[in-house]
Amino acid sequence: MEMSQNQGSPQNSGQPSGSIFANKIVLAIMTSNFLLQLGIWVRNFAILLYITDITNNDPLYVSLISVAEFAPIFIFSFIGGTFADRWKPKLTMVWCDILSGISVFAVLLTLIYGSWHAIFFATLLSAILSQFSMPSAMRLFKRHVPGEQLQTVMAMFQSLMAIFMVIGPMIGTFVYQKYGINVSIAVMGIMFFLSAFVLTKLPKDLEKEENGENNFKKELVDGFRYVMSKTVLKVMGGMFAVCGLAVGLIQPLGIFIAIENLGMTKEFLQWLLMANGIGMLVGGGFVMAISRKVTPQKLLAIGILASMIATIGIGWSTSAVITILLQVFNGLFFPCIHIGINTLILGNTDESFVGRVNGVLNPMFMGMMVVGMSLSGVLKTPMTLFGVYLLSGSLFLIGILLLIPLFKMKGEEISGSPAFETSE
Repeated sequence: MEMSQNQGSPQNSGQPSGSIFANKIVLAIMTSNFLLQLGIWVRNFAILLYITDITNNDPLYVSLISVAEFAPIFIFSFIGGTFADRWKPKLTMVWCDILSGISVFAVLLTLIYGSWHAIFFATLLSAILSQFSMPSAMRLFKRHVPGEQLQTVMAMFQSLMAIFMVIGPMIGTFVYQKYGINVSIAVMGIMFFLSAFVLTKLPKDLEKEENGENNFKKELVDGFRYVMSKTVLKVMGGMFAVCGLAVGLIQPLGIFIAIENLGMTKEFLQWLLMANGIGMLVGGGFVMAISRKVTPQKLLAIGILASMIATIGIGWSTSAVITILLQVFNGLFFPCIHIGINTLILGNTDESFVGRVNGVLNPMFMGMMVVGMSLSGVLKTPMTLFGVYLLSGSLFLIGILLLIPLFKMKGEEISGSPAFETSE
């Protein structure tokens, strides 16, 4: 199989390698992501507030929102990544957004004329389709963005996520309280259709990309073989599993930090999340500025180290001021993790395997995160709240230690693309 190089393809992108903002592919995908983030945050908070209103804060239905959002990532990630490698990326992204928009309005009609339970499908269906469209976007970045600019592009994506982490809850709450659930769901559908329109401006897909007659099972196996053939990707897999467990252990316990450690009401949690989002926004801009001077493995290690310190500190702190500062500190360095991971994956994965590599690694993180979330409530009583946070911080430390082999490798060994033969 012919392997693509790390740098982009000027003949395809038609953009000068020195200017990211002149790259029409990057601008189109960033604009699409902006619209999708707006729709998703309106959806998330509108559905959350609607469900709590209609069920009188029933924890079962509230938890089902998270299940509908995260379960498809765990179940469909590898399947979606494999198909994304087979299909034309532009066509895949456009149709995923169109189908998401159609499904949202179908759910809206059901909500108006039928049962409110259908509202969960608005989250479920769009989450499933995102597992096909996101790997396609990564393929286009791999093809059209020069290797030395990948970290900067990932930093731009991280900054956009951070912006919506700060303003998203406010926008979603305003739309729901002002216009109600029906308008909120309609806004989500419109954003999907607008995103699809923006993506039609991408360059036409190459005809040779279609691999429809290839054996799907063989491609699944090739994806696993590919990950196991690359030292960097194997290390990333181990790190994903350990850090996923660490995140899962503390994910449901934030509300107890507000109530038990700080003596506040549960509503105080939103200020902790906002502090984290502000840190992410500032950190994303900083990492974007230094991204070309720091190797991705160093960025990743720095980010995980900061998470370890912040996690242990937040579990220990009984001061609202200190906890908020630790949340900002954690947010400042979180972009290092996101950008380091994406840069290492894109820099060490051939274009034809980007979807499948993401499909192998993401379920490792999500699966262990679900395990951690299941254990956190059980462990909290015997270990205490601080004990669980200390355990999570210790797992982050193990994640750092797993990265040591990457620091022993030469630059070309990390970013190079050794030959890989698929099975016949």
